[in-house]
Amino acid sequence: MTDSVTADIPTIHLDPMGADHHGEAARMRELGPVVRVILPGDVAVLAVTTHELVAQLVTNPLVSKDWRNWSKIQSGEITDEWPLVGMIKVTNMVTSDGDTHQRLRRPVTRTFTRGRVEDLRPRLEENVNQLLDALPSHASPDGVVDVRPHFAYPVPMNMICELFAVPVEWRQRLRELVESIFLTNVTPEEVVATQRERHEMLNRLVNLRREERGNDLTSALIELGEQGEEHLTQEELIDTIWLFLTAGHETTLGLIVNGVRALLTHPSQLELAMNGDAATWHAVVEETLRWDAPIGNFPARYPLEDIEIAGVPIPRGEAILAPYSGVGRDSAHHGKTADEFDITRPPTKHLAFGGGPHFCLGAHLARLEANVALPALFSRYPNLSLAAKPDDLVPVPSFFSNSAASLPVRLG
Repeated sequence: MTDSVTADIPTIHLDPMGADHHGEAARMRELGPVVRVILPGDVAVLAVTTHELVAQLVTNPLVSKDWRNWSKIQSGEITDEWPLVGMIKVTNMVTSDGDTHQRLRRPVTRTFTRGRVEDLRPRLEENVNQLLDALPSHASPDGVVDVRPHFAYPVPMNMICELFAVPVEWRQRLRELVESIFLTNVTPEEVVATQRERHEMLNRLVNLRREERGNDLTSALIELGEQGEEHLTQEELIDTIWLFLTAGHETTLGLIVNGVRALLTHPSQLELAMNGDAATWHAVVEETLRWDAPIGNFPARYPLEDIEIAGVPIPRGEAILAPYSGVGRDSAHHGKTADEFDITRPPTKHLAFGGGPHFCLGAHLARLEANVALPALFSRYPNLSLAAKPDDLVPVPSFFSNSAASLPVRLG
């Protein structure tokens, strides 16, 4: 597929397997403020490469989040078989603008409150302790446990499924469907099948909650619509729930994995954390979000008219990626030590949760989960150690997700 922007913009092929997010981001910054990146399927889009430019991009009213404004979709170049279509073609607040965005965001803002999230703390602590109790039972004969599937994944997955009242027996399949949309090594047939099945599953969930109400967010969103206050169509409701079920556990899963990995590969920082208090663990979470954000490259934004970014002309309808994990190590914003993991670093604004009107509504839940899970893990297993060389940890095969596909440890 060809690109309509000027030919002299430097080009880089993003590794669809996500083998080196931070190395790619550094190379992109070296190439210039705006680069052309080639995605799976030979799809050419643009990316801005610095913290400042991403911060400007996410607040620019001339740049849309609605995938319908992407010229490649309008022309038919992007089809429903494209591997990344599940992250693009949905109908919820993330892919909408202006009044539509506010209409879709308001019901969630009214139901997914900070107070409601904080009320989850006792249940979250109970869940974390149960998972920690069970960790030894998952150990291999040589005493190795994979933290990712047995701790980092179920902590947020259990909580977000409870929030939206997803039946327990559905959750394993739901996890497989979520994982599928973030992977870039899937076939066109798998893409189509995933979209169909996730739609059918969430349609069943909504219909189930229409008949059996509970103290959950699915029921709350349905009731708001029935009262005529914040009505969502069935499609909008399904895609809004899908947004929270995906973002509500995938990113926190990566945050916990990346936090454990960062501490185990930086013993001096781990010692500071172990000897610190709640504020120290808060610093661990924020530094992990800056230094190794769980979102790598986030698609996409589309100019509503011809614009310029850092002096580079960007035609209307081009897709622009935001490399969230990459700009966390931008030395122009975070200083000369941006590549270092340092929990004593003075607080600086990061973009791990995006910014502007689309700032992540689940940020407070992700922070709560990580601030409970990480200190609990290291308190229960203070001699925790990596059971593999850091360079041998295989990343999740995704240009979107940024974390290790497994994190083998010894509990000690």
